[in-house]
Amino acid sequence: MKYFEVDLKGYVAKLPVLPLPSGISIAFFNLHGNQEMTEHCGKELAKMVSDCDVLLTAESKGLQLTHVIARELGQPYYAVARKSRKLYMQDGIEVEIKSSITTGAVQKLYLSRHDTELLKGKKVGIIDDVVSTGASLQGLEKLVELAGGKIQKQAFVLAEGDAAHHENICFLGVIPIFDKDGNPKE
Repeated sequence: MKYFEVDLKGYVAKLPVLPLPSGISIAFFNLHGNQEMTEHCGKELAKMVSDCDVLLTAESKGLQLTHVIARELGQPYYAVARKSRKLYMQDGIEVEIKSSITTGAVQKLYLSRHDTELLKGKKVGIIDDVVSTGASLQGLEKLVELAGGKIQKQAFVLAEGDAAHHENICFLGVIPIFDKDGNPKE
């Protein structure tokens, strides 16, 4: 198996390069279960989004990351966009997003009324683990707009491929997209 090493502002992560059904490969980044890396990345990203009133993330990989950032900023609540409508969300808002690089399917994001009110009139920091095609990010941006918030920052642990060239995002590290043999694409 091939691996790709990336420096996340002082924390070196060794990511396995895994194939996707689409014929490309990605450096698979997973915060789930890695408390040390999550803490490090959350503390570093908190420095970048300290001018935000409230944070928004999508389940599931961004949850623990956003929890650390909110704690570091002294924010008691953060908003969570869910990928399925839960019983308590019947009076919330929803958006449909194009497929992301990892899911390959059209999805919906749902925001509860409580979280919608949390964003209303606030400077919002959008947080997630990786930005690549921008499909998930566009869905989160639409939710902020529908909720009446203003996007202040968009922060990620990693920017993948062309996403590293977007001016409106901040991130800790960059990973390439790989060809089917696991070699970085130009």
